[in-house]
Amino acid sequence: MLNRVMLIGRLGRDPELRYSASGTPMANLRIATDESYTDREGNKVDRTEWHTVVVFQRQAENCANYLAKGSLVFVEGSLQTRKWQDQQGQDRYTTEIKAQRVQFLDRKGSGQGDYAGEPSGQQYGAQQFGGGRGSAPQSQRQQPRNVSSEDLGPAFPSEASGMDDVPF
Repeated sequence: MLNRVMLIGRLGRDPELRYSASGTPMANLRIATDESYTDREGNKVDRTEWHTVVVFQRQAENCANYLAKGSLVFVEGSLQTRKWQDQQGQDRYTTEIKAQRVQFLDRKGSGQGDYAGEPSGQQYGAQQFGGGRGSAPQSQRQQPRNVSSEDLGPAFPSEASGMDDVPF
């Protein structure tokens, strides 16, 4: 059986970092994807879909430190449905994407959640950055850049004029 999700989209707000009772970092990302099509009458219709993505461990901290509203990301993961109870005791269900990989796609120096010194399209997973074997010592890691809320560029990938250079 297969449960795999792959998305490319822009963050609709800054990542929300929190920690579980056991101290595990978790970040929530709200990602917008869009599509456009022509309806039966010949009108162009734009449609936006919002996705909730949950990221864990060191990768969650990296997302919180280096991504901001408007950042372009590639997310790979699986669908997961959680059951919870609201204040009235009613059972509620939430379907979200549990990320195994988050790749930052903004170009270097674009001011969209990237940070100085790293090439665009670099993957920041637990094993590649800050965890696991072969990771750089803390003193050699790049520090986050102050990300401006101005000039975040287009809200959706299809609005970008330079989408020919997306690495896929």
